[in-house]
Amino acid sequence: MDFDPTPEQRAWREKAREFADEVVKPRAAALDREGRFPYDIVAQMAEEGFLGLTVPEEYGGSGGDFVAYNMVLEEISRADTSVGITLEAHISLGCSPFVAYGTKEQKEHYLGEVIQGGRRLWAFGLTEEEAGTDAGGTRTTARLEDGHWVVNGSKKWITNSGTDITGGVTIIARTGTREDGRPELTAIIVPQDTPGYTRGPSYEKTGWRAADQHPLYFDDCRVPEENTLGERGRGLRQFLATLDGGRVAVGALSVGLAQACFDEAIQRARERKQFGRSISEFQAIQFKLADMAMEIELARNMVLKAAWLKDQGRPFSREASMAKVFASETAKRAADQAVQIWGGEGFMETSAVARYWRQVKINEIGEGTSEINRQIIARSLLQEEGGIPASK
Repeated sequence: MDFDPTPEQRAWREKAREFADEVVKPRAAALDREGRFPYDIVAQMAEEGFLGLTVPEEYGGSGGDFVAYNMVLEEISRADTSVGITLEAHISLGCSPFVAYGTKEQKEHYLGEVIQGGRRLWAFGLTEEEAGTDAGGTRTTARLEDGHWVVNGSKKWITNSGTDITGGVTIIARTGTREDGRPELTAIIVPQDTPGYTRGPSYEKTGWRAADQHPLYFDDCRVPEENTLGERGRGLRQFLATLDGGRVAVGALSVGLAQACFDEAIQRARERKQFGRSISEFQAIQFKLADMAMEIELARNMVLKAAWLKDQGRPFSREASMAKVFASETAKRAADQAVQIWGGEGFMETSAVARYWRQVKINEIGEGTSEINRQIIARSLLQEEGGIPASK
């Protein structure tokens, strides 16, 4: 077993760490406080090759592998999860469906537009009032009329959907009924300036304040039939496969946030004094730090294993769910302990750990709740003989 990154993976990680420390982290508190989307940082990420990291070079991307992408995402998220989720949603949810299911013409047009020069971000429209955890519960409809899809319905909580540089959204819609009576679901590309497609006001959020999320509305929104992404009726399968990759990436984001919590906690433990001694000398504090470090190491290894499996073209759905659940809950525990170690100062908005504590909860919800991911894991285990995971 080789745990060393390749030279290319190491180079991406080091490049991202430098960018995170020099560009993102110094502005994270102000961006969170002002709730301001960082257009200049996104443009710089495009220049560094981060926005197209996993996209093949022939379509204007950087051609990096999935392991390298998750290493980059961890480093960016260690500096600020608002920037991290912007990058994650753009690559995992925006670009990946084009790479996996798009025609050559769709790839050349849309990927070229969203990567080259960072002129555009792309969004992924799944979640609705009654659909998200139940991905098949989509109520948004699309019917064919004179060679166009006519879309009606709404989406909510859609990341990167309302910025000045958003190119559009790929949605899932009901396009008919299958023979078994279940809805036929199809993925459809909707450019930003399409008549009948509008965005509602941005949300007031506890975390991710510098990231962009909006509700979306479709009122007789017409797009050409050739805007179908992949095969008609295969939209649910495509979106679920996309979410597998997204879960690994949210796991990486969570590892980055957990590492940020640990960094602040250990520094505070060394500096803070009680009873005339550094609190790092107290066993109770040492145990907290040891537990944080162990869980972060485990979470990071789970994320990288799932990413490696994807790069190898092997099944990774269960590992993606495992990594996502464990990493997100590790980050929650790390944030809680970091505030505890900081004491009263950690409850103040002037501390980084208070910001981390606010940001961490969404990681257990987005890209599939912990509950649905545990169900995915359990079903996978029960399908195997004896309920024991097969050796990888």
